Amino acid sequence: MTIAKTAYFTPDLFRFLRELRLHNNRDWFQENKERYERSVRDPFLRFVADLGPRLKKISPYFVADPRPVGGSMMRIYRDIRFSKDKTPYKTAVAAHFWHVKGTEGATPAFYLRLQPGNSSAGGGIWRPEPGALKRIRNAIAEDGKTWKRIKDGREFRSSCGMAGESLKRPPPGFDADNPFIDDIKRKDFATTAPLDDRRIATASFMDDLLDSFAATSPFLKFLTKAVGLSF
Repeated sequence: MTIAKTAYFTPDLFRFLRELRLHNNRDWFQENKERYERSVRDPFLRFVADLGPRLKKISPYFVADPRPVGGSMMRIYRDIRFSKDKTPYKTAVAAHFWHVKGTEGATPAFYLRLQPGNSSAGGGIWRPEPGALKRIRNAIAEDGKTWKRIKDGREFRSSCGMAGESLKRPPPGFDADNPFIDDIKRKDFATTAPLDDRRIATASFMDDLLDSFAATSPFLKFLTKAVGLSF
């Protein structure tokens, strides 16, 4: 499948998000909803649709779903029920690309986040549920050679940084002297790589993102296999 070399996004994507941060209320959003759909939602969904076939070349099991509801793109509406912050809208647009047989909380994913001055891409699993977390920790402890090779890889070291939190002490059942105990103590297994906002509105952005995902893929493959899924 050949993808046209055109830019998906215009500079208005970031202008809209910056203005939304300043005017994060329902009246302003309703007045600018058509602009949101034109400059943010619709281009993002087109991008996700075209990303799908190319993502399959990295792994056939990860899905880029362009549906506006229930697809890869995350809702712009914030869940404010249990939050002290009552602003109703997110000031970033993001997507997660999940494993076709996975469930949220138990499955690694690729992700994309577009936010003025803080755009990023990466992959992994954030706050995995207990069963998945234990399987990942066991995989690191049992196959440290593969884990080390992935983390020491030139592309991984040059383009990816680990994100998230860690336990202060080793989890029960794991040797504190294990050479990878700092990784075993992690609560999150995710990488993040910054994206240049200036390139997001260019025709090369799709290739940039796929290069970033490719650099992340050995890490994601390890996690995916650790939780019992194919990569």
